[in-house]
Amino acid sequence: MKPNRLLLPNPLPVMLTVFACLTWASLCARAQDQLKAHRFVDHSLLVAPEYPCTWPSHPFPRFSIKHERKIGPDSAYNIDVLLIDGNTGTQIDVPPHSVARPDLKREKSGPLGLAYTDKIEPWQLGGEACVVDIRELLDKAPKGESPLVKIEHVKRFEKQHRQVKFGDVVLFRSDYSDKYYRPLPAGRRFIADVLDVKAPGYPGPDPECMEFLGKRGVLALGIDSASMGPLPDLAEPTHYSGLKYGMIWTEGATNLGSLPATGAFYCMLFPRHEGGPYAEGRAFSIVGGELPKRLIDSCRNKRAIDLSPVLSPKLPLTSPGIGTGNHRQVYLKVDFLYSEYLDLWHHTHLMDSMAGTHLVPPSYALPPEKTQPEYSAEVRGWLSDYEKKYGKRGASSMTTEKVPLSWTCGEARVIDVRSLVGATKRQHWPMSPEITPDHIKTYEAKNGPLKTDDVVIFHTGYNDKFLIPSSKPKSGWPQSANAAMWLDPLNGKVEGWPAPGPDAILYLKSKGIRCVASDAPDLGGVEPGRALMTYWALGSNEMVGVEMLINVRSIPRNAYFLFAPIKVRDCHGGPGRAIVLH
Repeated sequence: MKPNRLLLPNPLPVMLTVFACLTWASLCARAQDQLKAHRFVDHSLLVAPEYPCTWPSHPFPRFSIKHERKIGPDSAYNIDVLLIDGNTGTQIDVPPHSVARPDLKREKSGPLGLAYTDKIEPWQLGGEACVVDIRELLDKAPKGESPLVKIEHVKRFEKQHRQVKFGDVVLFRSDYSDKYYRPLPAGRRFIADVLDVKAPGYPGPDPECMEFLGKRGVLALGIDSASMGPLPDLAEPTHYSGLKYGMIWTEGATNLGSLPATGAFYCMLFPRHEGGPYAEGRAFSIVGGELPKRLIDSCRNKRAIDLSPVLSPKLPLTSPGIGTGNHRQVYLKVDFLYSEYLDLWHHTHLMDSMAGTHLVPPSYALPPEKTQPEYSAEVRGWLSDYEKKYGKRGASSMTTEKVPLSWTCGEARVIDVRSLVGATKRQHWPMSPEITPDHIKTYEAKNGPLKTDDVVIFHTGYNDKFLIPSSKPKSGWPQSANAAMWLDPLNGKVEGWPAPGPDAILYLKSKGIRCVASDAPDLGGVEPGRALMTYWALGSNEMVGVEMLINVRSIPRNAYFLFAPIKVRDCHGGPGRAIVLH
């Protein structure tokens, strides 16, 4: 008689089930990693006085930055003023650069003669990068002349990859700017030596190439040359051949060699200068993962929303301050060269670095490392109160050009705080209703938790109500324009705009948030001490702000926020452009 055997279940099905679960979990984790596996590539030239960042011919103005106020007894902030022309650094051309207004009834007149920088639709600012390699043309021309990019170069790209089409951004890569954009005097080779017929010109497409691309439906281009227009005599014919189709293009791009031939998302963001035929800008790409495909699809299907106001002398874009002599530089348009054919003035701008939609880097309110600023007695008191509650205030030398582009772009998380309007009592004015951690937690309870790298946008509705252009100067203007927007709340005549306190900033930091934005004039509010604490909290936690948005009410769910400031060295602000793609 055989002994009884212990009957055990077959382990194979259990093992297979466990293996399947582990495999599925691994695939899910890998998919999540792929979604996050994108990286940002900067294609913008550094803007600084010692670089050849402006067109060197007379009478084009040179770029300058003035550090008008530094952290010390007279100011708790670093405040800069910029003199900046649209032909500075990495820049954008739009149709009125060469297309005349329709009312002029000239040979090159048309509706696109009104498509200034403030009128270009945001979906046209991005698309799929199609990198056309033209490196064999670099320096292959006589002195003072440009080697020409021809239809054959584009057809070669198409044979190797695919046909270019609407929604693409065709980028001509010669590595010219990578090689020749250097501090002066070596930087004269970038433009000046070419104009002086001392060096071969930068590559540029001929008019036939532009016609070919226009008929393909391409509406955005880029080139790493100083201009899209070849020298000595094809600059204007090439410009008009493309701009008459409604094209816009990046000039002075760089680092195009970091991109694959196709598949990357390319974007060029620039301030919306009123009546501008060109503008300084910030070009960048997103490479890898699933995000580029999503953003390319949004642009190709025109799903984009503008969040930046027009920059105009008619608008109260900068703070008049509290008390006489404390105002920021107002936004000014300065004409310097008249084009008779276009009936248009080339112009530069004198502006505070925080005019319009702008960046707040850590160094705005923080002193550099290993320095002890001589604050006023009032600010020393605020600092003592801040450090007792929130810990030691930090230090930072992170100016605008050092802020990673990945910090100012991310999933848009719009927190509606309009219910706070009217929450303060008149006897406490000047006061801003404070956004607290509880307001953020209430949002999370309804909409899901905030995630690392989300961009938090506070929707106050303030700028949509008060940042309104005046078609005709009114009596007392611009003082009257500033009254409702700035002066009345700053001086306690009305309630201030909702603003986050330092507690809200610290809570957002705990959630991994890098960027906080608002459609109010600023993130600080109207109480000077409380505002400074908010900015100290931002900077001390390596967080940045984006201020003065508009149209936040139009942002749908699952939208992606894009903001980039002009790449100005040593700048403690940073004018730029914000859009969302959805």
